[in-house]
Amino acid sequence: MAVQTTRTDTFTALDSCFTTELAVLIGSEPPRGLTPNRFIDLVEEVRDALAGSSLGNFRDASDHLDSAAACLTDALTEPSTVQAELLAQARIHLRGAIETAG
Repeated sequence: MAVQTTRTDTFTALDSCFTTELAVLIGSEPPRGLTPNRFIDLVEEVRDALAGSSLGNFRDASDHLDSAAACLTDALTEPSTVQAELLAQARIHLRGAIETAG
């Protein structure tokens, strides 16, 4: 039970930190109160939108988001011993994507 709570709390924290900035990158309103799966969907949506850009920094940001999505997805299924590390890596990639796209 503690593993689920920790994972949910961490996804909630990632949602609050990154959802608005991710939505801005694709010109949409930020959704609120995302479930972990919906947050991953948002990351993938932004990744796909940026991947098609002719701007190199957007394509680089898309690469960061691809890595973040992989870490987030793995964190949903991996044992608790590696979840914290995967979520920390996802946070680094999310931050890198936003900085790179900016």
